[in-house]
Amino acid sequence: MKPHLLIGLSTRAMAESAVKSNPDVLTLDFFGDQDQKNLTSNFSLAREFQLPFSAENLLKASNGLLFDTVSYTSNLENHPEVVAALAERATLAGNGAETIRSIRDWSVLREFCRESSIPCPATLLPGEEGQVSAIDKWLCKPVDGGGGSNVQFWDGNALDERSILQMYMEGIPASAAFVADGKKGVVLGLTRQLIGLSEFGVSGHAWCGNILPLPLKAGNHSPLLTEVGNILNKLIERFGLQGVGGMDFILSKGKNGKMRPFLIEINPRYTGSMELIERAYGLNLYTMHLDACDGRLPAFNLSEHINGNYYGKGIVFARNELTIKSTKDWSAMGRKDIPFPGDEIKPGQPICTLFSTADTHDACLKNLFINADNIRKEIGDVGRGE
Repeated sequence: MKPHLLIGLSTRAMAESAVKSNPDVLTLDFFGDQDQKNLTSNFSLAREFQLPFSAENLLKASNGLLFDTVSYTSNLENHPEVVAALAERATLAGNGAETIRSIRDWSVLREFCRESSIPCPATLLPGEEGQVSAIDKWLCKPVDGGGGSNVQFWDGNALDERSILQMYMEGIPASAAFVADGKKGVVLGLTRQLIGLSEFGVSGHAWCGNILPLPLKAGNHSPLLTEVGNILNKLIERFGLQGVGGMDFILSKGKNGKMRPFLIEINPRYTGSMELIERAYGLNLYTMHLDACDGRLPAFNLSEHINGNYYGKGIVFARNELTIKSTKDWSAMGRKDIPFPGDEIKPGQPICTLFSTADTHDACLKNLFINADNIRKEIGDVGRGE
């Protein structure tokens, strides 16, 4: 048997899940961090191939590897041609090219949302800028973006063919992780998305982590979970989604004044919040992913697991140009995505991933901030790096 290949921008979290049930795992990503190379066989665009990140470079680098099953993570959902090429070489565990091509196409998705009464922000395509309502704020987003990169308030200029406009909504940025068998799905977790927090070295709309569970007032989890489940089952049935995936949404006030989930996008692959779900609920998401692709869904009821501790994940980004020195104790301190001593990190690039557990949301977030501050002092990443 040949190994399972995990491929994407960063595969460490998915690999940690996969090796628990399938030790014959091969990974190909951009970073090739120290803890992943200690975990399983890893090839890195940056280290072994000296190539910049792109889906096309991942495909090119995979040509020399042997594998019989392939699963992908960010941002291959934006590159159906690469997914199709991988599927020609091995069994694809996950959503195929046609599925991701349609669910990531806002001309298709917004029409289905309208027909199915799925709440989502008004979304405009190139050539539709004249429909902008002057009283609202609008975000300009790349259709092939990820992690909030290059998302900014619209400046009034015409859109290029790879951008959309989405009406800005006040609310809590959130995500729902799910697993699907092509017909129906199971919600595995609801998280708050950490967006644009300067404590982690980002600004604007950049994603920098998650906190599980989504902090809500008492009694609000059940109706939200029901509505999220209904939305997801409509999407899964229409687009045939398989395996694990994520739905980004804004929890905002609807017309009746009640808080509702407004769909932002579907990420039809393993997502950044999923390792928190494994930590909190004792699940193995890679096994669930493979099972669901074979038509088997887990007997899991999220409503039975909502009450408990909060679990946080924060990605720390460099404010200044750095050269990493010793990382000897980083793993023992619970840090992940650990660079090698001697690695050079430029401003805006990730340093590592930190975790926190606490009995309240605010304490969990505060612990993440403290941990981020500690690592900056340790490696000399002080100041704003202006």
